[in-house]
Amino acid sequence: MDQSELRQWENRCIQDEPAPCVAACPLHVDARTLIGHVADGNWTKALTVLNKTMPLAGILGRVCDAPCQAVCNRSKVGDAIRIADLERACVAHADRPQRVMPLPQKPIRVAVVGSGLSSLTVVWDLGRKGYAVTVFEAGETVGADLIREYSRRLSEEVVEAEKERLARLGVRFETGVNPDPEALMQSHAAVYVGLDTASADGWNIGREKSASFRFAGDTGRDGRFAGGDHASPVWRAASGRWCATSMDRWLQKVSMDAGREKEGPFETRLITRLEGVVPLPAVTMADPQRGFGDAEARAEADRCLQCECLECVKVCAYLEKFGGYPRTYVREIYNNESIVMGERKSNRLVNSCSLCGLCETVCPNDFAMQDICLAARQSMVEREKMPPSAHDFALRDMAFSQSPDFAMARHAPGTDNSCYLFFPGCQLCASAPGQVRRVYDHLRSELSGGVALMLGCCGAPAHWAGQQALFKEALEQWQTTWVSLGRPQPIVACSSCLQMFARHLPEVDAISLWEVFETAGIPGVMRPRIDAPLAIQDPCTTRDDPGVQDAVRQLLSWINVPIEPLDLERERTECCGFGGLMQNANPELAREVAEQRGRRSSRDYLAYCAMCRDNLAATGKRTWHLLDLIFPDPDLSDPAARPRPGWSCRRENRQRLKEELCRQVWGDAPNGSQAEPSLHIHLEPSVEALLDSRRILESDVQRVIRHAENDGERFFNPETGHRLGMLRTGHATFWVIYSVTADGFAVHNAYAHRMEVVGP
Repeated sequence: MDQSELRQWENRCIQDEPAPCVAACPLHVDARTLIGHVADGNWTKALTVLNKTMPLAGILGRVCDAPCQAVCNRSKVGDAIRIADLERACVAHADRPQRVMPLPQKPIRVAVVGSGLSSLTVVWDLGRKGYAVTVFEAGETVGADLIREYSRRLSEEVVEAEKERLARLGVRFETGVNPDPEALMQSHAAVYVGLDTASADGWNIGREKSASFRFAGDTGRDGRFAGGDHASPVWRAASGRWCATSMDRWLQKVSMDAGREKEGPFETRLITRLEGVVPLPAVTMADPQRGFGDAEARAEADRCLQCECLECVKVCAYLEKFGGYPRTYVREIYNNESIVMGERKSNRLVNSCSLCGLCETVCPNDFAMQDICLAARQSMVEREKMPPSAHDFALRDMAFSQSPDFAMARHAPGTDNSCYLFFPGCQLCASAPGQVRRVYDHLRSELSGGVALMLGCCGAPAHWAGQQALFKEALEQWQTTWVSLGRPQPIVACSSCLQMFARHLPEVDAISLWEVFETAGIPGVMRPRIDAPLAIQDPCTTRDDPGVQDAVRQLLSWINVPIEPLDLERERTECCGFGGLMQNANPELAREVAEQRGRRSSRDYLAYCAMCRDNLAATGKRTWHLLDLIFPDPDLSDPAARPRPGWSCRRENRQRLKEELCRQVWGDAPNGSQAEPSLHIHLEPSVEALLDSRRILESDVQRVIRHAENDGERFFNPETGHRLGMLRTGHATFWVIYSVTADGFAVHNAYAHRMEVVGP
């Protein structure tokens, strides 16, 4: 990713865009943050926010006419937030004037004619920048016109307090004078005429040529500026601010227009969803003349929606977990890739994404976090910066699925050609091998032309890990086998496999098992009675495949199973925590994702993905697999309560499935690898659970103990009688603490380091 691509991605995320009220304000007062502080009762912080953008908040905060309220999103679901009244309450709570931090003084004299809102804003902005500012007021009192115009809001004391703040900036005031324009121009570097109170007569400022103005405050005369001729008080102040900017730039001899595109109101790109927002009326003031009291102001502020997007973060535990949002994450990932030497602290962020695509679906601008994370993984692999610990176990498991211990491809018994190929995928075979046998038997009985069977892996783990070369090799291996069978149409039980084939091997024309059942029919057998609706869990890999989702719902209708949609279903469905190898890179987050999914409904769940079913079951959520209903297992009294098989069991299930199919369907022996004699290993349930959580297989434990006992490379603890063995295989180093028993070995603990040790 280069800088141009980075900026394009950042621009897609609108979370940092201003709220409508902020964008509509001529001064861009951060009303959203101000209101948030008012809701918290923190008046000091609220006033700080107001003072940051609003000039002379003691005056303008009392008379602001709040054009921002016209675009308030709350007005679409109730009354608009009364922002002007909250600003008044804010300045009323000011117990002491805030510190003014001016820049060092400049030896440049500026004259300001008039003391209306526009003039005082120019004085405030230029005074803070260190200019020597003098105010010339024709009347006897500074701000007298303001007090008369807003007599119910402003008092002499309020205006005098703001005048004192200006005086602390070094501003001088001359009242009762009508200065000569030409003399003033000669004695000052720049002059501003505030047309909200001062007359334009005699100043030759050419306001009739407004169409030809070059910049804010332009009068056609160098050094002479004018503005403030607006009815709205906040627009007068904004005019003064823009004129002050023009004066500063003119005096500094820099560009008059660069970077000023968003001066004044503009239309924000921020989108805030209002679904589910309860309409609420504005809070009624007990005393409208006095304004909001403390409790009233907080109640009114509580109605604020605090407009933001975060549509993706709201539905994705991964995006929420890392405390940011896509715009910040893409910058973090870009910086992570740019590190030449040192620690890459964002590797976990990159590798924890499930690559499910929900963020892109809900984002108004189609921000695809999965594309960024996958590209980052591929880059890390290519540059040899990917830590082995992230995906080592998943890639070793994929290698097993491609090995002779599991992989095979055969035509149906007694045939040498096939119209169809049943490919169940590796995880259904690992989770429910008996169901694979039942499905294959049914397909052979219902489909004419022959149905071949292929066991193996589609290569998805390599793709998710960013291992492009390994993924290409897996696809080519699969395709070669498919061609050798005569190119039969694949019938795929796994939605991840179906997605891989659709995107990377479209020529094989794979079809979902559920769509085949929809046309070929399902067996008419006694099925468990389901009275209460089941909440249906759509796999994230079916997000863009409504045909599969429809077929599943049609099958459930045929067997009279009532279903209930989840809040997030179909194209907005959530991942179960398996996709993208999240479960390997960040198992704690993967469990949190599965638990969050399980909390979406109190109903029992219905899944048609083996990993969705198993991951939900692992959190204690009662979950059926669709095959449990189509092909009921007589040995299972409560399929929804079936526990998730552990990693060792999943591998054994695959190996055993191949052996049973070879013997029972084809009547011959499997051609697997020559296994070493098995040791008798005793594992307490707690130890077994610990090994599973650490992704240490029983076969790994056996190899370590065999190596330690045969080669004598072990440690011995004389106090406990325990032995410690170690064995390094590939990127993984396994350590096993065990003791010798009368009939074998008892395992007490085990751990593994998955890393690459670089050095001599």
